[in-house]
Amino acid sequence: MKVRALAGRPSGGPRASGKLALEGRRGTVPLMASLVAYEDSDSEAETDPAGGFHPAGQIEDTSAALRPLGQDFGSRVLDATGGRAPSLEHGPHDDPAACRLPLARLWSQDPGSCPSQRLRWPRPEPEAALPASPPARPSLWTCQAPTGHVPLAAACSKQVRVFWEPSGSPELSLDARIGSEGPGKGGSSLQRKRREDCVIPYTPKRLRPLQALSTETDSGKDTEAQGPCAGRVPAPLCVAPEASEFIQPYLDSQYKETKIPKKVLFHLRGHQGPVNSVQWCPVSARSHMLLSTSMDKTFKVWNAVDSGSCLQTYSLHSEAVRAARWSPCGQRILSGGFDFALHLTDLETGTQLFSGQSDFRITTLKFHPRDHSVFVCGGFSSEMKAWDIRTSKVVRSYKATIQQTLDILFLREGSEFLSSTDASSRDSADRTIIAWDFQSSAKISNQIFHERYTCPSLTLHPREPVFLAQTNGNYLALFSAVWPYRMSRRRRYEGHKVEGYSVGCECSPDGDLLLTGSADGRILVYSFRTASRARTLHGHTQACVGATFHPVLPSMLATCSWEGDVKIWL
Repeated sequence: MKVRALAGRPSGGPRASGKLALEGRRGTVPLMASLVAYEDSDSEAETDPAGGFHPAGQIEDTSAALRPLGQDFGSRVLDATGGRAPSLEHGPHDDPAACRLPLARLWSQDPGSCPSQRLRWPRPEPEAALPASPPARPSLWTCQAPTGHVPLAAACSKQVRVFWEPSGSPELSLDARIGSEGPGKGGSSLQRKRREDCVIPYTPKRLRPLQALSTETDSGKDTEAQGPCAGRVPAPLCVAPEASEFIQPYLDSQYKETKIPKKVLFHLRGHQGPVNSVQWCPVSARSHMLLSTSMDKTFKVWNAVDSGSCLQTYSLHSEAVRAARWSPCGQRILSGGFDFALHLTDLETGTQLFSGQSDFRITTLKFHPRDHSVFVCGGFSSEMKAWDIRTSKVVRSYKATIQQTLDILFLREGSEFLSSTDASSRDSADRTIIAWDFQSSAKISNQIFHERYTCPSLTLHPREPVFLAQTNGNYLALFSAVWPYRMSRRRRYEGHKVEGYSVGCECSPDGDLLLTGSADGRILVYSFRTASRARTLHGHTQACVGATFHPVLPSMLATCSWEGDVKIWL
C-alpha cells in the first residue's frame, strides 16, 4: 500500500503549482485541498522532489480523521511539523461549507502522538526508502467528496471501524501505519493483538466443507460438555432385592404355552426421539426391567411390569444411541451410538467399566454367548470388530466388501456368527448374509440369501437349529442354522411391511409363535409351524420397529415405535 500526495485546486483561487512544499519544524504549510490516494501496487511510493521528509527518508505514520461538517475547513490541513499543530492562516478563498475529503496527517517523529481512536492495519508494510520522482499526475480519485467518505480502494483493501465516543456521537478514525514500525517497536500489546485478530488465513474451497464440519463437531462437543448430563456419573439404579410379585410365581415353574396378549398394560412415554429397540433383562429375577434405546442420545431402564415408571436415564452419548444390550449377568448395559463410542455401564454403581472409541458409527452389537467379556460390533463400515472388555482392545476384525452391517447373530456354540449387510444388487448373493468363523475371522459361507433384498434383522429359534431373517421384500425368510445354511422354499411369513425401516423380529420362548413389527404401526403374530397369521395388534401410529416377548411371563410383550413411545401388552 503506497501513499501519494496529490495537489488539487482550491475553490475560487488560482491553479496550484502541483507540488507539496514541506518545511521545517517551525515553518508553515500552504493551505490547499488535497487527499490521499491509495493504490494496491508493489512499486515504490512516489513523492514530490521538492519536499524534504524525515531525515531517514521514510513516512512514519499516516492517519485520516473525519470531523463533523460544521467545523472550520482550515483545521483540516496537512501537518508535517513533527506532532505539533501548525499555525493556520485562512485565506479569502476558504470554503467551510464545501464537502471535501479529509486531509491526512503525516506524523514524522513520535508514533505515540497519533490520535488515540484509530484503526490499526492488520500488518505493517516493510520499510522502503522514498526516492525522488517526477511530480505526481492528477488521479481520477482527486475529486470533491462529502465528509465521512472513504476511498473505494481503501474500503476494499482495509477494514474501517466506527468508534463510539462516550458522548454518544460516532467518530470514524482511520490509521494507516506504514514504515519503520517493527514488531519490537510497534505500539502496545493491545495494538499487536488487534493486528493479529484481523488476519484471517485463506482456506481453499475444497477444504471449507471439512473445516465447517469440524467446527460444528467441536461446537457440538462443547455444547454436550456443558450440558446437564455430560461428564457426570449416572446415579446408581435402585433395584429391589426381591423379584416382582407378578414374576415370583413363574420363577420356580416351567415356562408354559405362550398366550397372545389383547390389551395395553402400560404406555411408556419419555423419549424425545424414535425408539430403536427394546430388550427385557435376561435374568429371570430381574426380568421386570426393560431397556430401551432411542435416537435422542439416551437409553432408559423401565420397571415395565409393576409400575411402568422410568428407573434411570443414561445420557452417555453425544449422538443417537442405535444399539444397547443387557449383559448376560443382568447387571451391566453395553451401548453404542453414532458418536463412535462404546460404553459398558454398571447399574448398581453407575460407573463405566469400559469405554472404547470405534472407527465407525455403531448400529449393532452382540455379546459372545460363551465368553461374556467379548462382544462384536458393526456399523457404517466394511468391517466388524471384536472387543475384549478386560483389555479394552480390539482382538479380531472381520472385513467384507460391504458398506454397512445391519445385524449380527451368534449361533448356538458361539464358534460361528452371521452378519447381514446393506448390499443389494444383481450379484449380491455373496454379501447379503455372511457366515463367519469367530476364531479365524474367515468366511464360512457367503451363498446364503440369493434374493435381491437386504435383511435388517436376524433372530434365532430357541429350540430348533434354524434362524429367520427380516427382509425388505416384506416377508420373513427361514434358514438352516448349520452349514450350508439353506433357505426354506416352503415356509415364508408374509403380510407385514418393512419399507426400509430396521424392523425387528423374535420368536417366543417356547418357539411356537413368531413376532414382528410393521412399517404401518401394526404388530403381527405368526404361527411358526404353519406360517399363518395368528393375530394382528394395532398399537402405533408410526412404524413399529421393535417387538419382544417377556422371558418369564407367557402372555406379556413389549413394542416400540418410530414415534418415540413404548407399549407393554398383556
